[in-house]
Amino acid sequence: MKLKTKNFGEIEIDESKLIMFEKGIIGYPEFNQFALIHDEEQGDNAGIRWLQSIEEPGFALPVMDPLVIKDGYNPKVDDELLKPLHLDNTDDMLVLVTVTVPKDIKKLSVNLCGPIVINAEKRLGVQVIVENDEYPVRFPVYELLKNKKEAGE
Repeated sequence: MKLKTKNFGEIEIDESKLIMFEKGIIGYPEFNQFALIHDEEQGDNAGIRWLQSIEEPGFALPVMDPLVIKDGYNPKVDDELLKPLHLDNTDDMLVLVTVTVPKDIKKLSVNLCGPIVINAEKRLGVQVIVENDEYPVRFPVYELLKNKKEAGE
């Protein structure tokens, strides 16, 4: 399917790869279908990916793998919150965190408190609030990412 987006122009999206969020995402319950977009050349090594809404082409959330910036990221989540994913195997679970990109790029942060969890096999997603107090809503990542880039990671 072709989708005209605000950020990426017209893109081709494989309908079999759409991710369904039954209850939407926090703050946007009306958006239920998304596609995960990333730089094809970088494949799985893409740093920031985009969760592109199918219903609202002007809405795309920057997301990334939390393990890139927080080794050992292992949030506690109530099992009830993950039921909509119908997970048979945790190997099918993909965890992403949203990225906030302010005008001052040095204040770049990720939300470790509200991860997006996806059943990659069944293409089902939920956004949850974690129970761990050590995971903030705004975890600064600019310096971390800059240092990793300089180190060639």
